[in-house]
Parts: sequence; structure tokens; C-alpha cells
Amino acid sequence: MRITQRAQRVEPFYVMELAKAAADMAAQAGPDQRPMIYLNIGEPDFTAPILVQEAANRAIRDGRSQYTQATGLPALRRAISGWYASRFGLDIDPQRIVVTAGASAALQLACLALVEAGDEVLMPDPSYPCNRQFVQAAEGRAVLLPSGPAERFQLSAAQVEQAWGPATRGVLLASPSNPTGTSIARQELEKIARFVRERGGVTLVDEIYLGLSFDDAYGHSALGLPDGLGDDVISINSFSKYFNMTGWRLGWLVLPPALVPVAERLAQNLFICASTIAQHAALACFDPESLKEYERRRAAFKARRDYFIPELNRLGLTVPVMPDGAFYAWADVSALCERWGLPPATADRPEGGSWALAFELMQRCQLATTPGRDFGQADPGRYLRFSTANSMDQLREAIARLESAL
Repeated sequence: MRITQRAQRVEPFYVMELAKAAADMAAQAGPDQRPMIYLNIGEPDFTAPILVQEAANRAIRDGRSQYTQATGLPALRRAISGWYASRFGLDIDPQRIVVTAGASAALQLACLALVEAGDEVLMPDPSYPCNRQFVQAAEGRAVLLPSGPAERFQLSAAQVEQAWGPATRGVLLASPSNPTGTSIARQELEKIARFVRERGGVTLVDEIYLGLSFDDAYGHSALGLPDGLGDDVISINSFSKYFNMTGWRLGWLVLPPALVPVAERLAQNLFICASTIAQHAALACFDPESLKEYERRRAAFKARRDYFIPELNRLGLTVPVMPDGAFYAWADVSALCERWGLPPATADRPEGGSWALAFELMQRCQLATTPGRDFGQADPGRYLRFSTANSMDQLREAIARLESAL
């Protein structure tokens, strides 16, 4: 059977390969072996609050399961607009909001609407691997620009200006970022958006972790950039992370008005609409009681970060930039790889470095983590991602196991 070149260009999602290996190892463990601790998947251990669950049950009971508009329930678009107003002080017209089948569908719609074959989209290295796959699926090319601790693992305006070429269509950023949990400084983001607008390009910002910001200096939306720059931004968001609705597959786009009918037309053909039950349930996310619970959970995520990252640093698994959001620790594990005699990762041998270390940690500590191989090409064997989307008890046990193994 002939497989398309498009499909063959999509790389494996290695975090899932590690997850399968961890599950297999846990299944084969003896009765006296410690259970596996999973710090590899970026999924909150919290589930949807009770009001959201009850809203879903009511929608099912009342038979409210027919198709919605391709852009989503008008009431949900208004509720999202109200959240931007109350949380960020932004006046976002509900007509600019398109509800999607998760942030993945939002990214697909945006890329199909804006990226032509041969277009280049600038992205930081490291960055979330699926984002570049959406660009490639639209026949574009993701151009990864190495971004280290000095840039907070984010693109700088200077990098964008230097890398911009005839084929460049725009930039795809994430703030806060997966895998690093770091955000772009507001001034730097403004410089990037201004330069991109001057070049006639597009600025896409993945803001799915925006609700889980811990630092007022960074907890801002690109939609609020001055001089009309925010009106030009395409913002991607989701109910998965802050709103704890991962499996409900619900997200949204905020678009310039001219792009809304384009996204609607694409959504009509590709998705018809997002899950109707999930949309009715999501309305309850914005109930004052639910929002109070989300803020309590955000404080819990911050407490986990404040415990776990200093402990990693103490053990020599250095996190070079303190995350200001999300629930990740991007740790430099090169010293530990050398100490344990693991081969370095190279272009010819990507299974070295942090990839090899991830398997060692599963064997020695029954601890599942995510190596840097997924997230870019600039020295991925140096870094390991820990997810702190887990209970404090599990994080403490993980540190105890690491300390024992070291």
C-alpha cells in the first residue's frame, strides 16, 4: 500500500513510546516491586469539577446532543469572552471566538487557513512536537531556532529578524511553553509581533497553559498587545489544562474578524462541530464556584513547582530557568548521564543521553519521565522533562527515589 509523503514526514511522538514502555514495565513488575510513578505525561491529575460533570449529565438527560454551529454554542463563546474580561481585562468580541475539537483542531484550522505549500514557520527549539507537525500537515515547513536558557527557551525578536526569509510566513509560539513552562516576556513578544506585522506575516500563539501562570510579569495574553497588535494575533487555547477537561476534547481560537468565516468554512467540512455535550458542560467552567476551584488547583500546581524544582536542583538535575507556568520541569541531566556512563546522544545515535537516562530511571527508580528527543534538535539529549501534574505525595516519593539512586 502506498503511503503519502505527507504521512511519512510525521515523526513518532516519542513521549507515547516511553509511556508504552513504562506501562509494559509496570505490568511485568513482581508483587514486591514498587509501583511506577508517572511524571511523563502532561495531564492534570485533577478532573473536571462537579458542576461541569453535572452540566454534562443534564445535557445528556435533556437530549441536548444535536450538532451546534461550527463556531460553537453562542453562549459558550460569550462565556469565554467574559473570562478574558474578568481574568485579563480584555474586551474580546465573542464573534472572534471559534470553539474547536481541542487545541489540536484549533491549530489544524489555523495552519490550513494560513500556511501554503512551501511556507516556513519559525518556532523555538525546544517546543511541543505536535505543533510543528500541524505546520507540516499543511505542506509548510517548521523552522526550529535554538533557544536556550538565555532566551528562557523562547524565541527572541533578534532571532526572528535574523531568520526571516522570502519563504517565511510567520511564527508559532507557546507561552507558557511545553516542555519548559516558561513564557515570553511581554516586551519581547511585542517586538516579535510588531516585526511580523511589518513583514505581512502571521503570529500564532499557543496559550493553552495561560490559565496556569504563576507570575504576574508573564501571565498575560498576546491578545492584549498594544497598538492593535493583539487584534492581529491568532490565539490557540484549550479546556484541557487549566479547566482540567483533557479527554473532553474542547478548545478554541481567537481570530482576527476576517479569518472567522474562513475557519468556520474549514470546520464545517472537517469537524462539523466540537462535541455538543462537552460544550454544554464547559459552560459550567465559568460558574463562580468552578472558577474558585480552578484557582485553588492553580495554587496547588504552584506549590508543587515550588517544592519539586528546588529539590531537582539540589540533586544536580538542574532546571536552568524557573518555570512561570504550566506543570513541567525542563532539567539539564547531562551531568547525571556522564556519571552513570551513558553514551551521549548524537544525530546518528539519538538513543543516548536523556533517552537512555529515561530507561535507566524506569529500571532503577520505577520513575517514568520524558526525554528531550521529542522537543527539538538542539542538543535534545541534554534535557529531561518532568511533569509535576501529580500529587505532592507522588512528587516527594519521586525525589526520595532519585536521591536513593544517586
